[in-house]
Amino acid sequence: MKQPPLDLDPAIPASFAAEETADPVAAAGFEVGFEHARYGLAPPASLLLDCTPVGQGWRAGRAVFGRRPRPATAAVRQWLELRTEAWRAGVVFEPLQLTPQFLARIRVDRCPVLRLALGGGRHDPAAACVERLNPRGGYAAGNVALLSRAALTAGAGVDHTEAVRRARRAQDEGAERGGLDAGAWWRLAALRSYATPLPFPEAAALPLAVLPPSRVRLLNAVQGLQALLTLQFTAPGCGERLRAFGDGLPAPALRQDFALWVGALMPRALEAQPRALVAQPRALTAQPPTHGCGQALEDAWLAERVLRRWLAFALGLGETGVAAQLERALALPVPGRVAVEHGASQAVDGWSLGSDGRLSGVAAESRRPAAPTGPAPMRPQGPSRVQPQSQARAHARAPATVQARSAATAEPAAMSPTRIGRPGSAPPAGALPAIRRRTGRTPASPVPRATAAPPRAAR
Repeated sequence: MKQPPLDLDPAIPASFAAEETADPVAAAGFEVGFEHARYGLAPPASLLLDCTPVGQGWRAGRAVFGRRPRPATAAVRQWLELRTEAWRAGVVFEPLQLTPQFLARIRVDRCPVLRLALGGGRHDPAAACVERLNPRGGYAAGNVALLSRAALTAGAGVDHTEAVRRARRAQDEGAERGGLDAGAWWRLAALRSYATPLPFPEAAALPLAVLPPSRVRLLNAVQGLQALLTLQFTAPGCGERLRAFGDGLPAPALRQDFALWVGALMPRALEAQPRALVAQPRALTAQPPTHGCGQALEDAWLAERVLRRWLAFALGLGETGVAAQLERALALPVPGRVAVEHGASQAVDGWSLGSDGRLSGVAAESRRPAAPTGPAPMRPQGPSRVQPQSQARAHARAPATVQARSAATAEPAAMSPTRIGRPGSAPPAGALPAIRRRTGRTPASPVPRATAAPPRAAR
């Protein structure tokens, strides 16, 4: 059987190829529906209407993949659900780095804010939720972490500045505010500050109330140095490593300030070391820090003496000195973790800080799907990915990402399904996305609606 050759690269009309996407919200919705079809899943029923971009993308994806979808794992389902809720809220979602595999690697067993075990149903207070650390950025790699629903509800709409204000007020009053105590508010403020560019004096004065979660990018160089030096206390041999680091400081006054800070933090680290670590230090050198050791160090940073000693050391270094010492700290072995350095622009790639994490600054809640006017054939359409806007303040050193790594393997186990914390609003829609270019990733045109054929004339 001979089959005529197929033209797999047809010419694109010049009017379509030169046309730019006028509605990035519709383009992002088209991709959401197309990715659901790629894995053989259906979006929510309210988004499957013919007039919504998600429904058009889903029908286009079914026409491409048919009965040959990819397997949908738990991480894939969580990724699609998070992407759908982000589109409903009109928030930028960067899919090139924030993949299902990335979500599987940021898994934690406990909430970093409330310190309770994550699990249960989606509406339980301990349910795991993916949250943006910087509310002015989109869903992107380095700007997300796993929190409990109770912590997510208490910190909804709270940025770094407001979290610090509530933490100080709760600490002065000795009572909870908004369902969180002073320690929880300090931990939430620390998480927010990691992904927020801050002035050097303000970032240096913040306590390391929570150790950086896996693959969170620290945009402030002084906090990167603070985290790397604190993690040295979580494994045996920290005294020798810190002594060698202190001997390399350029001035005697800096060496003295560093020794005073180590002396303030070391007793609390020794008290938190498990007995097995003291009995067999060599056998457990490669083990990651336990919850008790990490929490003891986090609580030690809330002590006024530890923070005062650190502030004197950091201000003595200055921004230029912090940049030089951060490079030395990156060469130190971090037990159970890997520190990766990023460029200033690469660290916030895909965060869309220039538009406050919104899809071109347009609120998706204000858009409603338009009713179809008739069975007229659709014009060929296609999605175009929203290009990220990497705009951030420059610092003396590039941000660092601290990634968790177990002793046996660098890749953690598969991710349990979670959902996004904030409830979505009505689905946005608008003008259908116009084609920008034809690629192999998404089709160039959605599937048109089926119309009734005209009756055949009787012979």
